[in-house]
Amino acid sequence: MDGVKLLKAIIETAIDGILTIDNRGVVESLNPAALKLFGYSAEEVIGRNISMLMPEPDKSGHDGYLLRYQSTGERRIIGKGREVRGLRKDGTTFPFRLAVSEVHYDHRTIYTGFIHDLSKEKEAEQRLKEYAAELENLVDERTRSLKELVLALSVAKEEVSTSLEKEKELNQMKSRFVSMASHEFRTPLSSIQLSSVLIEKYASPYDNENIRKHVGKIKNAVGNLTTILNDFLSLERLEAGNVEPSFQTFDLVKLAEEITEEMQMIAKEEQNIIYQHTGLNSMVSLDQNLLKNCMINLISNAIKYSGEHTFIEFNTEITDESCIVTINDNGIGIPELDQKELFQPFFRANNTGNIPGTGLGLNIVLRYATLMKGTVGFTSTLDKGTKFTLSFNK
Repeated sequence: MDGVKLLKAIIETAIDGILTIDNRGVVESLNPAALKLFGYSAEEVIGRNISMLMPEPDKSGHDGYLLRYQSTGERRIIGKGREVRGLRKDGTTFPFRLAVSEVHYDHRTIYTGFIHDLSKEKEAEQRLKEYAAELENLVDERTRSLKELVLALSVAKEEVSTSLEKEKELNQMKSRFVSMASHEFRTPLSSIQLSSVLIEKYASPYDNENIRKHVGKIKNAVGNLTTILNDFLSLERLEAGNVEPSFQTFDLVKLAEEITEEMQMIAKEEQNIIYQHTGLNSMVSLDQNLLKNCMINLISNAIKYSGEHTFIEFNTEITDESCIVTINDNGIGIPELDQKELFQPFFRANNTGNIPGTGLGLNIVLRYATLMKGTVGFTSTLDKGTKFTLSFNK
């Protein structure tokens, strides 16, 4: 097969559309893919102006563009791959990426257009946007439902606190709430979280900022709801007396390093968690799960109440007498008037603003530490930061 036949075969079998026009905009040739895209036969297009394949305003402006380019050399399309719309024979339009080359051939100039149909990509992108919006609405609905349940529980607690019989009714209501919350919220939240991860994965080739933004909002909302749910479930177990510490010997440094890696993944932009251990020994005898919960809760607060481009110091120390864990941030701090109430359930400092939270985390940390015969202390300066210390005697 000679070179001309080979080139013709390549053009005829190309997936993308290819067409040529002369310097007056008259179509000279189209390959089968281009004819299929626009819905014409070759006889209907060849010899006619290329503007017949364009919707407005490109249809009216095309000849002017050619004249301007030929007189001034100003390029708007030549050599570029830009997104435009085409007009089919049936009057419908479709998006495609157009690249145009100027070719000098047989003592004259022709222009070759390469057409890559974007219809399927745009449809997929629109479906992803719609799916992300649906998930965002679902998260909003679950958030409203949870807030209504929490409000209802608070009202019920006030109403039944006047007698032992009503207190029993409240306990039954709380038990039903815990059972309902586990079933009604954990499974859908996991599904929403998985779906948001899949959307982010499938949408990555399109590099769409709107999709990334909505997926990020979904992940944040799911994370906030999960934290709220975990706090209420932990409080219920503590109130019911169902939390008993299980002391065992484990490697504190290994646990702290795992927590550091895990929490770094949810830290804000350029927010770094710096872990350091002091002491030759790394083995302690405590309840590993309760201690992990305490450390994660305190580091989460440090992340939440500190800004971007900041450091969070996470230190452990083992001496002959005690085990000490400290988390130090340089965030918004705690107002002095609020510090005495800090460990009360549902209490939040008045400078937290719109930062999400239940006001239960520190109360749970204190109660877990107390179960392990430990103490919780803190120092804080407004707008400079807060340092929490967990201490356990050997």
